[in-house]
Amino acid sequence: MSVSVEQVTKLYGQQKALDEVSFSVSSGQVVGFLGPNGAGKSTMMKIITCFLPQSSGKVTVDGFDVREESLEVRRRVGYLPENNPLYTDMYVREFLGFIGGIQVPRRDLKARIDALIERTGLGPEQHKKIGALSKGYRQRVGLAQALIHDPRVLILDEPTTGLDPNQLVGIRDLIREIGRDRTVMLSTHIMQEVEAVCDRVIIINKGKIVADEATTSLKRKGVSGNSIRIGFDRAADVKALRALSGVSAVEVLANHEYRIRAAADVDLRKEAFRYAVEAGLTILNLQQEQSDLETVFRDLTAQVQA
Repeated sequence: MSVSVEQVTKLYGQQKALDEVSFSVSSGQVVGFLGPNGAGKSTMMKIITCFLPQSSGKVTVDGFDVREESLEVRRRVGYLPENNPLYTDMYVREFLGFIGGIQVPRRDLKARIDALIERTGLGPEQHKKIGALSKGYRQRVGLAQALIHDPRVLILDEPTTGLDPNQLVGIRDLIREIGRDRTVMLSTHIMQEVEAVCDRVIIINKGKIVADEATTSLKRKGVSGNSIRIGFDRAADVKALRALSGVSAVEVLANHEYRIRAAADVDLRKEAFRYAVEAGLTILNLQQEQSDLETVFRDLTAQVQA
């Protein structure tokens, strides 16, 4: 396994940020590491990258212990933190040379920088100052510096925050391409990004792992059962909708639309149609919704918080 986490606990005084967390990630996987704010995501990533020590438990990267063999671990890990710290007064190629000079033999450095500039699409911007780059290109510079020493494990904390749709597509494609031959752990709050990029999802909440499955498998296990989105010609009686047979929840949307949820074996369409006839409402649209990752995430984390 590229990354192995065994019974890891992290305490900040009396606060338990991680509570006996265990998982492993193999090479060639892009894994989404998800959780609400304060769930323990960044703490776990900082332990893997040797920025923080765990209170108990064991973490290894390519077989090297993060406590006992931290230099070996750092040689194998690339890290892009959420705030992407860059020297904005340096030029792109100059910055990569500075970072690479710490970790890459001088004889290999130029070839390594050339290859990374091509791989990350920085060619048109390589002679500009980092401070003059767009957010998308700055993220590419951050990825390039994380990859400069050719790590086997890449840890990305919110790598697409603040990017526009075009920039998102470029960074997602790059992450998928990088993940073909190394281990990538990706933390994000954007569920569409996880569905587009990640092979597997690990969800953490209040310091505990609450889900660890393939992305497609987790979506199929939506604990909300099934739901429909229905729109009427005027406002419906929400109490009456909630009273329909089998209904577990009703969410009020815009323009007289509602999301109605029930157990998997309930046909909500029949119930909604019967209600519309009795209430004298006209159904303008009705859509059976598939369970998406955002719904699964919300349900799993809400269950633990309850």
